[in-house]
Amino acid sequence: MNVAIASAALQPSRLTPGTDVLANEILSCLRYRFGKDATVAKPHDWLAAAIRVVRDRVIDRWIESTKEAYDDSRKRVYYLSLEFLIGRLTRDAFSNLGMMEEMRAALHKLGVDLDVIAALEPDAALGNGGLGRLAACFMESMATVDVPAHGYGIRYENGMFRQEFSEGWQVELPETWLDYGNPWEFERRERSFEVGFGGLVEFAEGDDEKHVWKPIERVLAVAYDTPVVGWRGERVNTLRLWSAMPIDPIRLDAFNAGDHIGALRDFTKADTLSRVLYPADATPAGQELRLRQEYFFSAASLQDIVQRHLSQYGDLSTLGQKAAIHLNDTHPAIAVAELMRLLMDVHGFALEKAWDITRETFAYTNHTLLPEALESWPVHLLDRLLPRHMQIVYSVNSLLLKEARDKDTFSDDSIKRISLIDETGERRVRMGNLAFAGSHSINGVSALHTDLMKETVFADLHRLYPDRINNKTNGITPRRWLLQSNPGLTQLARETIGDGFLDDVTLLRDLEDYAKDGGFQEKFTGVKRRNKERLAALVVERLGVKVDPSAMFDIQIKRIHEYKRQLLNIIEAVAVYDQIRSHPEKEWVPRVKFFGGKAAPSYVNAKLIIKLANDVARVINRDPTVRGLLKIVFLPNYNVSLAEVMVPAADLSEQISTAGMEASGTGNMKFALNGALTIGTLDGANVEMQEHVGADNIVIFGLTAEEVAERRREGYSPRDVIAQSPELSQALSSISSGVFSPDDPDRYRGLMDGIYNTDWFMVAADFDAYTDAQRKVDAIWRDPQLWAEKSILNTARMGWFSSDRTIREYARDIWNTPTVGG
Repeated sequence: MNVAIASAALQPSRLTPGTDVLANEILSCLRYRFGKDATVAKPHDWLAAAIRVVRDRVIDRWIESTKEAYDDSRKRVYYLSLEFLIGRLTRDAFSNLGMMEEMRAALHKLGVDLDVIAALEPDAALGNGGLGRLAACFMESMATVDVPAHGYGIRYENGMFRQEFSEGWQVELPETWLDYGNPWEFERRERSFEVGFGGLVEFAEGDDEKHVWKPIERVLAVAYDTPVVGWRGERVNTLRLWSAMPIDPIRLDAFNAGDHIGALRDFTKADTLSRVLYPADATPAGQELRLRQEYFFSAASLQDIVQRHLSQYGDLSTLGQKAAIHLNDTHPAIAVAELMRLLMDVHGFALEKAWDITRETFAYTNHTLLPEALESWPVHLLDRLLPRHMQIVYSVNSLLLKEARDKDTFSDDSIKRISLIDETGERRVRMGNLAFAGSHSINGVSALHTDLMKETVFADLHRLYPDRINNKTNGITPRRWLLQSNPGLTQLARETIGDGFLDDVTLLRDLEDYAKDGGFQEKFTGVKRRNKERLAALVVERLGVKVDPSAMFDIQIKRIHEYKRQLLNIIEAVAVYDQIRSHPEKEWVPRVKFFGGKAAPSYVNAKLIIKLANDVARVINRDPTVRGLLKIVFLPNYNVSLAEVMVPAADLSEQISTAGMEASGTGNMKFALNGALTIGTLDGANVEMQEHVGADNIVIFGLTAEEVAERRREGYSPRDVIAQSPELSQALSSISSGVFSPDDPDRYRGLMDGIYNTDWFMVAADFDAYTDAQRKVDAIWRDPQLWAEKSILNTARMGWFSSDRTIREYARDIWNTPTVGG
């Protein structure tokens, strides 16, 4: 990067108003905030200065938005989430304030390339996948549609790990995203709260009805605030993240006695709370740390909310009328018990009244039907770590079970399933049930997922409270996932249909009129080609692998999990590899299969799938008989910034989860908005996407959720299915026998045996349908005009899947607060 600046350009007197004013401010920031002259400034200095110049303008609007939030007629929303996968914030803020081009010009005048320095900003390591990215989209949309909101989470210093590969195996390394500090955040040391653990519960002196929890361990939660800028900068909301600190950072008596490690024990215990996102929970210590993290941020957030409410209204009986606290999945479910504790033990409300206020205030979004993701904690762990909360769980459970028994329509088995305590084995507290019982609204995130919630995990609670479950299909912010990540397509749309869609993304439907227009198709395809060239260059840079942008870019990027079926995709690649070598005379569509995603550190099979993908890539990519026809690329350390390059470059989007197991998905929406065709099952939001883009413009295959459930009930023999599918049988045999792992021929035998023996995720059951669907995709690809038409229609018809629409539905149906637009 050329940061040398002619000496004349450094003279403030030479700069004129307009863009030059911004350049002056950047120079002034360098000098007075960082103590540097432009001639010695490094790229990170330029980035930090540019951010602070824009941030000053954000702060003005932030303060005004905060004042407006104190309007008694406005209800505040508090969004509690263990993850906020916000990615880089610079482009978000610059774009939403309408300052992108001004800042680009100002930096250019100073010899600095905005794109180069913006790429230096690290991804905030505050999330793992769709749950965290949805929370980030929601925060931006709440500001955009004028909902006064705070997001609450943890300021993880290392967050989700940085993923590297060693001989194809995933290696987890610390994500040091705070190495250069975070110019977007503000430490609020004055907003610090004590959070306790362990200890005893006693009666208040002279009052055997009131309980007092006396924790044996206390830590300090310190607030760090990040402004969240809405579109056009009309509202700026707050993302408040908590960092843990010891109350006494060092025990000097122990240190001076020579116990240097012991002297810092409190510091270490506090530090672990905000160090790593999702610590491995395969050990009791890991489970305890997760529960500690969840309580730590929930307790700090509720103290903050209660203090803010009391300072304005003075009476907690109105909390549910003035505040909406939303639980993003079960991670913050302990907040239900914590609010009950605050209401009863600190503010003197009786049990029944506190329960009424709690249920009026809380709402809960469920994101999964997977049993392991519906958290539960051993009773003995909760009893030891949060003894008062365990008492409260028992108390509200008695209210819940009495209500169910009074209905006189629930069997003993139903009541056992409703209970907050699971007594089928080790007694455990069901956090999903606690979140459900303690909320007035429970929503799913796609129409199918919501229906399945009513029929499966929450069937009995739904019978008890038939009006609580509702659907709010997920959405994505078009500012991040179209305007910023795909400026070429954005500009083409502006030139073609005008700027209206920038404020109302549903107006993209006007592009339908151009879907068959040859001239427009050529421009649309040209944008896609340039995006593919950018991704191809990144692959060479990071992996040294060359890919042809004229090939079909087939992309599956998401968390690695067996239900998401990356394994199905890999096995099909092996089958195609065998077919290309066996039938070279056929006309094969050149294809590059891209993968990206992280496996949880303790998830053995997911890590094995990553290794398999890399082993298959190594063999296929080096085989001259398939060169130019098939390549496999697994890009490490998938994050938001990488997604912003991969999503606009995709021709085909892989959304192939086992039907009934993906709650919604949001990657499917991002790809389709950017003109990719989807190959997928009728799972999650794919169902609604098919309705919106049209059945002819999405490639659906495989068993439905009902058919999957039926096969599992009736018994299913995967061996019989495999025996009837020569391509599948050959592919499984190749993998199982060590063709792709000659250094360890038995490496994948267990993984393949899982398909032969149980096939819980229906890989074998759906394989032939998947391969047929892929050949249908090939046929469409061979007709460039037809492919372009379908791609354009996907972009044109995806406006409904905006997170602005989703948030307006939350505001209208759950939070009871007004919004603007739409």
